[in-house]
Amino acid sequence: MIFVKRDLGSERDTLSHLQQQDGRWRWVWRRIRQGAIALFIALLMLMLFPSAVNADVDETGADPADNAEVSPAQLFEMNCAGCHANGGNIIRRGKTLKQRSLQRNRMDSVDAIKTIVTQGKNNMSAYGDRLSPVEIEAVAVYVWQQAQADWPRK
Repeated sequence: MIFVKRDLGSERDTLSHLQQQDGRWRWVWRRIRQGAIALFIALLMLMLFPSAVNADVDETGADPADNAEVSPAQLFEMNCAGCHANGGNIIRRGKTLKQRSLQRNRMDSVDAIKTIVTQGKNNMSAYGDRLSPVEIEAVAVYVWQQAQADWPRK
């Protein structure tokens, strides 16, 4: 009888190598799947909140600077609704424009809202260089009134 010595180590190495390659592909597919989900969410946000993309254009396609008078609601839609649609906040949940949240964050007056709109704070951008003082006052009053009415849907 002839005994042939088999080298099981090389077969184990090959199996181990294949498992490592399989693990790498799983990692690649996981990253592709995560990217696709992120892209889907971004596209969904653009469809739900088009005012965030077209902040300098109203529904008619006209530049608001061409209009002599822009309502506070339109100012809010053009500048704020991208993050604060219906008084919410898509960036930070606890920093909404609802009455209770405004009180908790000490933003419970028109003057406090004007200050944060003008100067910004943390993730909130400053709009003092983009809006006139009259527009900032109008947006602050609008936000305060909507918060008092619990942001009714139109």
